[in-house]
Amino acid sequence: MSRYCERCGRAKKACLCQWIETVESTVEVVILQHPSEVNQAKGTAKIIELSVSPCQLLVGEDFSEHPLVNQWISEPNTLNLLMYPSAESAELNAHYLSQRSIFDSAAQESTSLSISTECKTRLFLIDGTWKKAFKIFQLSHNLHGLNQVHLPTHLQGRYTIRKAPKANALSTLEAAYHALSILDACDATPLITAFDKMVEFQIAQLPAGTYDKYLGGRHR
Repeated sequence: MSRYCERCGRAKKACLCQWIETVESTVEVVILQHPSEVNQAKGTAKIIELSVSPCQLLVGEDFSEHPLVNQWISEPNTLNLLMYPSAESAELNAHYLSQRSIFDSAAQESTSLSISTECKTRLFLIDGTWKKAFKIFQLSHNLHGLNQVHLPTHLQGRYTIRKAPKANALSTLEAAYHALSILDACDATPLITAFDKMVEFQIAQLPAGTYDKYLGGRHR
């Protein structure tokens, strides 16, 4: 008998399935996951994949020639957003949505569209450490032309079981939660509920004093 849950892939004692609820969204979510994150016990991408509908999770480092990714990128009347805090990225907020334009590959021109049934919105998330996410972005040249966005810098992360490079660094799941809250009217709270349960379980497994000593016991 397997020690792992067939659905969420975690050890059965760490199974999160009871906390996972479907989040129906008008925004399509695509997760580009670095291979090193696939079996990461503290990873959050699987929770997003199991919760958000529609959502696709792809594993790799270089997606330049990935047929599905290129098909999505070239899809007309679609706003493709890449969550990546680059020098060119814009803050994802209500003002950005009102001013944005998308590239209509069929017309070969920029077209201003509002959120409606005529315009599909797709959100690309890169899942990996900062170093691995940077590598995916650098290798995947087809991502460079997408609308790059970052979340408001005042948002604080709750991912207290992994050290972050800065105070406002967010996990992939937290990024998905906040992005969907801005882009869509759906209730994405189930994402955070499952996330908090995962964090609580991981903290409970640590030897006494380890959390406070190495992670600061912080609740950001």
